[in-house]
Amino acid sequence: MSSDPPAPHSPSRVEREALAGELIGAPVEIDRSPTLGHRVDGTIVDESLSTFTVRVPGRRRPLVVPKTGLEGTIVLPAGELPLRGDSLRVRPEDRTKRLLSGGPRRFR
Repeated sequence: MSSDPPAPHSPSRVEREALAGELIGAPVEIDRSPTLGHRVDGTIVDESLSTFTVRVPGRRRPLVVPKTGLEGTIVLPAGELPLRGDSLRVRPEDRTKRLLSGGPRRFR
């Protein structure tokens, strides 16, 4: 038996187009993160190269969650999409170019 890691998720065309847009203001459900010990539901209020800032109801301060290792669901106008922080670890202003281009630095 081999213990090969699962193949990385390749976003479909619809997912790429949806994720190429603005993520701020989108509801998010974070199921797994190396820095959080529990599930988090909230709204993305800011984004950087390596973090999402999420406002969680009932908390005074928003959570800053690293994108590395992050897994969950994001709700966009196109519907609910899987959220994988490792594949979105790029500056927000460059995400559109990389998601929609066919160049060598595109997302996989």
